[in-house]
Amino acid sequence: MSRLNDVGGMHGFGPIDPGDEHPGFSAEWEARVFALNRVLMLRGLYNLDAFRAAAEEIEPGSYFAMSYFERWLTAIETLLAQRGIRA
Repeated sequence: MSRLNDVGGMHGFGPIDPGDEHPGFSAEWEARVFALNRVLMLRGLYNLDAFRAAAEEIEPGSYFAMSYFERWLTAIETLLAQRGIRA
């Protein structure tokens, strides 16, 4: 059974263009979210499985309306809230 984010090979999502000229991050905040996720995992607050599960639990309408790193940030926020960690 496919999960919400497992759209590989599905029709209707258009081609993926991995062009050489695309930067790793479209904005500085994306790089910060990437680094934050890495630090939180290294500190043992959660692991990759928990992170992926949190991303997969985003409501479908919201999930497809978000950018890649917006999904990451939402998953991080969810995991931290579940652990009682507030900013």
